[in-house]
Amino acid sequence: MLLTGTQLVRRPLRWIRALDRLPSRSLMNLRELVFALNDFASLSLAESWDNVGLLVEPSPPHTVNTLFLTNDLTEEVMEEAVQKKADLILSYHPPIFTPLKRVTWKTWKERLVVRALEHRIGIYSPHTAYDAIPHGVNNWLTKGLGACTSIPLHPSTAPNYPAEGTHRVEFCTDNTEHLDMVLSKLKDIQEISCLTTLPARVEGEEQTRVSLNCSQKALLEVVALLSQNSLLYHKTEILLLQKPLLPHTGMGRLCTLSEPVSLSDIIERIKSHLKLPHIRLAMGTGKTLESPVKKVALCAGSGSSILKGMEADLYLTGEMSHHDVLDAVANGITVILCEHSNTERGFLSELRDMLAIHLQNKINIIVSEKDRDPLQVA
Repeated sequence: MLLTGTQLVRRPLRWIRALDRLPSRSLMNLRELVFALNDFASLSLAESWDNVGLLVEPSPPHTVNTLFLTNDLTEEVMEEAVQKKADLILSYHPPIFTPLKRVTWKTWKERLVVRALEHRIGIYSPHTAYDAIPHGVNNWLTKGLGACTSIPLHPSTAPNYPAEGTHRVEFCTDNTEHLDMVLSKLKDIQEISCLTTLPARVEGEEQTRVSLNCSQKALLEVVALLSQNSLLYHKTEILLLQKPLLPHTGMGRLCTLSEPVSLSDIIERIKSHLKLPHIRLAMGTGKTLESPVKKVALCAGSGSSILKGMEADLYLTGEMSHHDVLDAVANGITVILCEHSNTERGFLSELRDMLAIHLQNKINIIVSEKDRDPLQVA
């Protein structure tokens, strides 16, 4: 029964069904989203010189409905982000790298910050953190080679030591009275942890073995204390605690193809993967287009420092210095250069799909259509 004045509105059945198929998305708070992005790729994996993380933050609270992905944030790309109503830009390369002394309309990077804040758009950059992760840029680049296995050229270490401190100090003594005095003084030293004593048999004698972890700073005080007793000092062992390597994580990749293929075939595979009509090629000494390629060392972007000295049939990267190319060629290693961002940009489509899953489809994720490498073949 309808109340007086109420009208029954009829909707076409297909219109109602269409509503049922519309994806339901919810907004994400900026800080919640940044936490999720850091979880996707820990910023601790980035190189120490890099500038990563949230670089521009609108005044809170700031909610994100649209995440905009780009390799480089230029003014043209910023205008695209504004037109597409982006709330956060994820720029692989950090648009702010060297410190800004002022934010005016004078330089293009300052204008990016001004435009972002005017339109309440945040800017986040992962850069080398995405280079290091197992599911990152370098892993994507290996897919252009065909079937292969790969390992990082420079493995990443865990952000923390397996135990507190950077060094472990161990020594034995059979002098209980002297040991009590030493232990008392050790406990007064800051940055010492895991101080333990255990019975031990050394050369047939019952002794006490002392073990402790300490920082580099505390190590100087521990050594100074133990050196006051020459017998105790000569029985001291100092171990450097190493941060464990993270599996499949690090800079660059050394790829071993399942079957050797000719250089000409590899070139065509790379051009197809990167969607490039041309690449730059420096043939290794004694090599031809028919030479077999079994091992490829690669690094997205600028690979000189990562690839240098690596044994491989082929180096693949975006750019290298003239003299590093000469060194590689003289050692019989062929070099393929594809321009810096051409070895990175294609990853964005794969990133969009991975982030959609990681963020549980809570927000819209789009890839820039204006972003492109500044260098063109004329």
